[in-house]
Amino acid sequence: MVTKEELPACPVATTVQLIGSKWKLLIIRNLLVRPWRFNELRKDLEGISQKVLTDSLRSMEEDGLITRTVYPEVPPRVEYALSELGESMRPIIGAMEAWGAAYKKMNRE
Repeated sequence: MVTKEELPACPVATTVQLIGSKWKLLIIRNLLVRPWRFNELRKDLEGISQKVLTDSLRSMEEDGLITRTVYPEVPPRVEYALSELGESMRPIIGAMEAWGAAYKKMNRE
């Protein structure tokens, strides 16, 4: 987890540091719907490598944005879900979705 001292002074830069990558935003988008398993995410996020997905999930877990639950089954089942902090990003992602939809509509006319 990034310490308070390591965070940028600018709040926007802090947000970008935590979720600024393309893949992290798309992972959050998926997790807003429901918990996902690793292979489900990998199949749904076309073009993401196993390493990038693993690194992104670990980073987001360390930053407190997602939770990782391991179920005591054979074989083990692992699910990723948004934490309470991650859920607080719902309005941000919603605003991005609305802006993207409006932009697409504007460019079709």
